[in-house]
Order: sequence, then structure tokens, then C-alpha cells
Amino acid sequence: MDNAAIEEMFEGLGPVSIRRMFGGKGIYHQGLIIAIDLRDEVMLKADAVSGPEFAEAGASQWAYEGKKGKPVLMPYWTIPDSALDDPDELRKWVVMAFEAALRINRDT
Repeated sequence: MDNAAIEEMFEGLGPVSIRRMFGGKGIYHQGLIIAIDLRDEVMLKADAVSGPEFAEAGASQWAYEGKKGKPVLMPYWTIPDSALDDPDELRKWVVMAFEAALRINRDT
């Protein structure tokens, strides 16, 4: 996804910065990574608090196959389909991603 489209997705949250990383892009707000763009799909950061809400909304968690063939779950989820055409709902999810980033940063 191009940077202008990513910035538009996050307008409801505020300004974001975008940096290239591991074949994709990291999306940051106030210095915290809140999402990634991997293979032209934006995935939002979640944690133990917000992850169940993403799952309930039908989002999928990013996983890759580890060295022993077991899936390794990452803290990023797809954007629920219902939010893709609704700016107000999309704002809810990107704010949740920022809140997860704040909790994760606070706990480390």
C-alpha cells in the first residue's frame, strides 16, 4: 500500500510515520509502532486486552512458521472487514492499536 493511503487510514488517530522494515513497512504514532504493512495488507497491533476483540470481529492474527514447524503468533491482526468501508469504525480499531502499543511499552 502506498504511504498516502496508509496515512489516510490513520487520519482518525493523528499523524503517523512510516518506515521500511523486513520487506514491509512499520507504521508509528507518537514514536510507537502501531501497525505493519506486509504484502500490501495493513495489520494492527494488539495485545492480551484487545486481541480477543479482534478475534471476535473476525480478524486474523499474523503467524509465520517457526524453525520447528510450529506457528509463531505475532501481535498484529488484520483489520476487521466491517471497518474497511467505515471511517468511524476504522478509527476505533486504530485507536485500539495505539492503546495496545502504549500498554506494551508501559509493561516492558
